[in-house]
Amino acid sequence: MSRDACLYREPRQQRCFGNQVVSVFINYVDRGNLSIAAPLLKNELNISASQLGILLSAFFWTYTAMLFLCGWFVDRFDPSRVLALGYLVWSLSTAATGLVHGFAMLLFMRLILGTGESVAFPCYSKILVRHVPEHNRGFANGVIIAGMKLGPAAGTLGAGLLMAKYGWRPVFLGIGLVSLAWLPGWLKWMPSRETAAQRVGPSPRVIDILRKRPFWATAAGAFCCAYPLYFTITWLPFYLVQEQHLSLQDMAKIAALYYTVDAAAALATGCIADFWIRRGLSAGAMRKTAMTLGWTTAAVGLLGCSSAGPHSYLAWLMVAGVGLGTGNASIWAFTQTLAGPRAVGRWAGLQNGFGNLAGVIGPALTGFTVDWTGHFQLAIGITAGVCLIGALVWLLLLGEFKEVAWAQPAGPLARPVEFI
Repeated sequence: MSRDACLYREPRQQRCFGNQVVSVFINYVDRGNLSIAAPLLKNELNISASQLGILLSAFFWTYTAMLFLCGWFVDRFDPSRVLALGYLVWSLSTAATGLVHGFAMLLFMRLILGTGESVAFPCYSKILVRHVPEHNRGFANGVIIAGMKLGPAAGTLGAGLLMAKYGWRPVFLGIGLVSLAWLPGWLKWMPSRETAAQRVGPSPRVIDILRKRPFWATAAGAFCCAYPLYFTITWLPFYLVQEQHLSLQDMAKIAALYYTVDAAAALATGCIADFWIRRGLSAGAMRKTAMTLGWTTAAVGLLGCSSAGPHSYLAWLMVAGVGLGTGNASIWAFTQTLAGPRAVGRWAGLQNGFGNLAGVIGPALTGFTVDWTGHFQLAIGITAGVCLIGALVWLLLLGEFKEVAWAQPAGPLARPVEFI
């Protein structure tokens, strides 16, 4: 690989980026644990599918609400330290979940988990747009997305097997406490605070971002990307056990395989896009093509799953995984380029906030649909339809792929504030 193609050249930068990937991996392990425990929780606490849907969506109530604030927070404060604080909150809430008894306290812990995890992607985007050029962002974001998918893969396989043997409470407690070992390494190797050369001007106001058509295109696209993602994270384990009649151990293996395929597709897509962009192809055309093909493929795979029998559902599930990985790989690369370094924190927070309304709606809607119909066919069909809408959004609504022109307000440049 040429020096120009290198993502990070210094060992400290490489360790920093590696820690980012580890943090998103742990983020999604913690986020998906409840769905893995769902078959056990449902019986132990006598929880209906509708109540389970509320628990699975409750994470997104605070996660989504906080995203509308944390974009400002990330632009105002040092994103590396904001990430550390959020990580501490979500790890402790995961550990505490293993100690609670009853629906109400489980609901409360999910709300705290959502608050802590809300800072993650605005922080990742702010750090990447500051340190990674356009022709390397496909790979950088592909690795982040791969970590996002490998988290549920490892969590489903490891936590599923451990829960089958020891129960769900020790697993939540252990994962939450062990995860705290990440913090010292991040505080040691995290990126330095913004320099004068990197300080490109005050951040645009929220209203300025909301007035831009490209923002609304990415927000709508993010919703369509998040809906199938959270369907699989929150309901895939339960679907495999309830609809396909798998044991907890077999469910863990199949779900882990699905997430691994998804992660490999995301990483491969990012690398291929960067390869052609470095050779002069349009970054916008490459990323739009990947996302449109990816979401169309995901819709086909999901529609196949909705009517598949016990011998064919696995093949259709893998097709959906390839499509979702391909479609997800470039979403944050789009955001980082369109927003630019001045607006990326707030833009990413707002975009993720609107996108994660899918997490508020989707898991609960799936639970009510399964209770109403007695099976997953309609719920999976709705998810496939959202994927097709997403493909059309990325293809037709986004417009020109270049940084939005922001006004240059007078006044002192914004500086990060030390608060940890």
